[in-house]
Order: sequence, then structure tokens, then C-alpha cells
Amino acid sequence: MKILAISDLESRYLWDFYDESKLKGIDLILSCGDLRAEYLSFLVTLAHAPVLYVHGNHDGRYAKKGPEGCTCIEDQIYCYRGLRILGLGGSMLYNAGAHQYTQEAMDRRVRRLRLALIKNGGFDILMTHAPAAGLNDAPDLAHQGFTAFTRLMDQYQPSFFVHGHVHMNYNPSQKRLDHYKNTTVINAYERYVFETEE
Repeated sequence: MKILAISDLESRYLWDFYDESKLKGIDLILSCGDLRAEYLSFLVTLAHAPVLYVHGNHDGRYAKKGPEGCTCIEDQIYCYRGLRILGLGGSMLYNAGAHQYTQEAMDRRVRRLRLALIKNGGFDILMTHAPAAGLNDAPDLAHQGFTAFTRLMDQYQPSFFVHGHVHMNYNPSQKRLDHYKNTTVINAYERYVFETEE
């Protein structure tokens, strides 16, 4: 399965200079937050692939008009063609805005998923907006990662952890790809395509 991961910056390559060949073969699109609703609606219409999304810390605007034809997978395990995707959007609480959480609040969100995790036997992709604590996050409060995500990877060893929030241009040493134990970590900033078995 070929997956397009996107986050934080609308890709001019896909939007302004669209050509149908650019999305050919894409089976699934994962939006990790902070993208305009119109952009996601555009992609789901032209890609002929589902768009799943979680909220970024700037997605309070979705309350007025969310992405049409797309599926929010916040706080659930969404199964697509046998692939189990766990969605947990939002960032660290830094200014009381929408979709911001303390470490404790994120821990509570994960605890509420206990039965779903048991029922599904874990998950294959952890999809978030924020990174995990100590794993390609940043020292400022707004861009610190969540310890809950590290614990989820420790316990369930998903194949992929896909996140956004930490822009690739923030730091010249910012990694697009990383690894944590048995999990491939992907920073979805703007766009990144990866493949996995169904």
C-alpha cells in the first residue's frame, strides 16, 4: 500500500502545480494536522483515495468548516484494508488554544483507548500531530513531544509513527526519517510517500 503523509504546509507541488500523475498509485492519505480544510478536500477529490486526519494545534478553524469528504480519526483505531491506524492529534498545551494538551491530558486520552487497543490487538501506524518526547521534538514548550507516544511505541511496537508539527525548516538537522526500536518514525511536514504491506 502506498501512503501519502502530509502536515503543516500545503504542498505547492500537489496543489498549485497539480497533475494527476502526482497522486497516481496513492492508496491512502494521512493528514497530521495544520492544513487548510480546502486542501484536504481537494486531495480527497482528485486522489481517489481516502483522506484520514487528526487535528493540529491550528485546526480550531475546522469547527466552522472542516474538510469535506475526509475522515477524522481522533481518539480511535481506524482500520483500512487491514491496516490499523491510531489517531491522536494536538500539541502540548502552551497558550490554551484548541487541540492542546498537557502530558496528563494526553495520558488520559490514551487510557480511554484501552478497550479499543485490546479489541484490535494493537495498531500498525501511530498518527499524531506532535512528536514523541525526546524523539525529534524541540525544547520550546509548544514543540515538545508527548511521553504517551513513546509508551505506545514501547508497548505495541507499531511499524510506523507518523507525525507533523516540527517543521523541517526549523532546524537544519531535523530528521525526515528516524527509528525508535522497531518503529520507523516519519515527519510528515509538507509531504512524504511511504509504503507498507496491507
